Amino acid sequence: MDKIIISDLEVEARVGTTETEQARPQRLLISVELERDLRQAGRTDDLAATADYATVAGLAREIATVKPRNLVEALAEELAQAILSHRLADTVTVEVRKFSVPKTRFVGVRLTRSQRKDG
Repeated sequence: MDKIIISDLEVEARVGTTETEQARPQRLLISVELERDLRQAGRTDDLAATADYATVAGLAREIATVKPRNLVEALAEELAQAILSHRLADTVTVEVRKFSVPKTRFVGVRLTRSQRKDG
């Protein structure tokens, strides 16, 4: 399957399980891989035949900032489900990284979700 990749979209969001983490927005990096057939887009050069990067990035920013969360897992799940419900991909992989654990480059989560094939 073909992929559209948005790598390391920077957002500020309130996420964490401690008061310190929730006290102010923190920097997150969100990466998204959209799996979908891109043959028609390649043949026709038509934006309607693909997923608009700006639409996906805007959705990620909106979901990340709309409310505080305890877990990056919840943010990743909500974004994946929104992408699928907007029919922007057949399968989506979302990775969310945060920078809250000392002496680590980052901590994060990566999950993959697909449209149901059973109806």
